[in-house]
Amino acid sequence: MATRLAPHADEWEAAEWFPNEAFQWLAAAGYLGLKFPSEYGGSGDTVAAAVLVEELARCGSGGVAAGLGAHAGIALPPIERFGTDRQKQRYLVPGLRGELIAALAITEPGAGSDVAAIRTHARRAEGGYVVNGSKLFITGGVRADALVTAVTTQPEGGHHGISFLIIDRGDGVTANPIRKLGWHASDTAEIAFDDVFVPDGNLLGPEHGGFSLIMANFQWERLLMALGAVAAMQVCFEQALAFVRRAEVTQATRHAIARIAVEIQAGRDVTYHALRRHVAGVDAVREVTIAKLRTQRTAVDVIDSCLSLHGLDAPPSLERALRDARLGPIGGGTDEIMKEILGRSLGL
Repeated sequence: MATRLAPHADEWEAAEWFPNEAFQWLAAAGYLGLKFPSEYGGSGDTVAAAVLVEELARCGSGGVAAGLGAHAGIALPPIERFGTDRQKQRYLVPGLRGELIAALAITEPGAGSDVAAIRTHARRAEGGYVVNGSKLFITGGVRADALVTAVTTQPEGGHHGISFLIIDRGDGVTANPIRKLGWHASDTAEIAFDDVFVPDGNLLGPEHGGFSLIMANFQWERLLMALGAVAAMQVCFEQALAFVRRAEVTQATRHAIARIAVEIQAGRDVTYHALRRHVAGVDAVREVTIAKLRTQRTAVDVIDSCLSLHGLDAPPSLERALRDARLGPIGGGTDEIMKEILGRSLGL
């Protein structure tokens, strides 16, 4: 992070892009495959993958962290968990080498957190499917070679009519970048599918069984977001603490620093608790939901407080971190969705 990524953060933020070589740097160090089985080039170490997410917060750009993390953290896991061996050899193995970039394509213009409302449709054709529709806010979607895409495969759609297809970039697939408040270095795309043919062999998991795949993938994605938020808060806190120590310490600043320290520790505690349960292989839906809900809005508030402590001397990195943090309460399921899941888990 310190030698290969952070020195380029400002440059990549200004360009609103980072080179594909960054994936290959991480792959060469063994980092892209930390969570994946050794037979496909990984290490099989979920805790190490969590550490990587925390350390990515030190690369200096939330967009770079998001772009790298989305490939290894949310796009490749469904292929590893639900794919055939042929699909894993075709997509997962080169993905872990940084030679193929994957993106997860679920969100649509009219179906954000309500994944059962997606309208991108896959019509049965000889030897496969023909896909039409669009996706929005797809992290890594501009550069992606393969799109792990949620589609409807039954006319009525709904929870029982969703399937997943691995769609290769090619004829009929267009991707346009979207300008955003934060995550500037991350390529976020609006993607259109126009009569795209996808062979049967690219069906990921069972036909009409995609909703359970989405739910299974969401747990790790939300846990990654909680880990990333805690790490981002810590990085900003360290900057603010160093600044305050160089200035005249007042009771107000001492109390502000103490409050921030409590917020970070509380977020870390619930997140690590959720991680422990996830690693143990037990049901961690409630704990992961609490961790995401507790950390995302808190990260916005904590980073804003760190910015305030600096006053007019705030470094650009803190301003960037605040913009980047704003995605947290929205992405991977909004705060409202998290409250709904938690409330239902409590029998309400």
